[in-house]
Amino acid sequence: MRPRPSKLPHVGTTVFSVVSQLAAEVGAVNLGQGFPDFAPPTELEAALARAVRDGKNQYVPVGGIAPLREAIATGIADRLGVVRDPATEVTVTAGGSEGIFDAITAIVTAGDEVLVLDPSYDLYAPVVALAGGWTNRVPLDPVTFAIDWDRVAAAITPRTRLVIVNSPHNPTGAMWTMSDVARLADLAEAHDLLVISDEVYEHIVFDGRPHVSALAHPGLAARSVVISSFGKSFHCTGWRLGAVVAPPALTRELRKVHQYNTFGAFAPAQWAAAEVLRSATGHLAALGAFYQAKRDRFAAGLARTRFRPLPVAGAYFQLVDYAAISDAPDDAFVRDLCVAHGVAGIPLSPFYAEPPAGQRLIRLCFAKTDATLDEALARLALV
Repeated sequence: MRPRPSKLPHVGTTVFSVVSQLAAEVGAVNLGQGFPDFAPPTELEAALARAVRDGKNQYVPVGGIAPLREAIATGIADRLGVVRDPATEVTVTAGGSEGIFDAITAIVTAGDEVLVLDPSYDLYAPVVALAGGWTNRVPLDPVTFAIDWDRVAAAITPRTRLVIVNSPHNPTGAMWTMSDVARLADLAEAHDLLVISDEVYEHIVFDGRPHVSALAHPGLAARSVVISSFGKSFHCTGWRLGAVVAPPALTRELRKVHQYNTFGAFAPAQWAAAEVLRSATGHLAALGAFYQAKRDRFAAGLARTRFRPLPVAGAYFQLVDYAAISDAPDDAFVRDLCVAHGVAGIPLSPFYAEPPAGQRLIRLCFAKTDATLDEALARLALV
């Protein structure tokens, strides 16, 4: 068979997989890939086992089971005061990643431009490329990671179709505000743009600051596909369970892609999630405080090292500046940190098309037990 060109010639194995494999090989504490090392709530584990025993093991409707879609819509109404139709505006997907993939694939056509704010999660650009689009990257502020809306506005062209935003932000932990939402809504209306709002860390917010959803602005909600993750909120990332909320017309297009991608997410997990969302409402309300305690414990420990932690407003990642330790590029520094010092982190440069010159930042995940964090801190103190 003759060689054929790759559809993703510049894409290799993700940095998350590479770092996790290296961590396993050398026995490092893995603060790289973003997953908890503790169990889901016991009531969720029990609900999953019960769903399996009760025979909830076969195909589900393409949009997801009705009880879960209804529970998701009820949660949105309770938190945001926004009514969404569970039948026509809520779709259950195999994780937030599948929701993002389906949304981009449904929206982007050949030649479309998509605005992405760098640093950004590494899933976005490859899917845009697969859909035949082109990613136009607009840098966030290199210090605060705030959105420069003047730069965003200047980047819009007649071919711009979509803007992808993410709050709380991976990898920086920054969050946008209502003024950000309003500015994006104005730009989207003026230029007839659609929006994907990646909100998978929506419940992990700190210091009393509320999560601001695209759904909270009527004008923006009418143009937005909003992505959520049950796995992130309930400590079960391997279950691959997410949700997409979008207006009916966008939902119809998204489900066309979804039905030929996974068709339906893991059935027993859907039934378990529906049960727990109806009964364990306190879990989501307490999630911010739960992770804030971990953030503060980790930051206090980092203060006793040569690493400098940056502010974290949401999500479960801590950026640290290692400039006081090394001038090495972040990928080389991460490898040395893992092999020589036994702690795995993620370099920030893969989240950019063009990283800022001289930036010396890596991402560490604090969604870990206290024992794991303490062991990592003990090793980092020796660097």
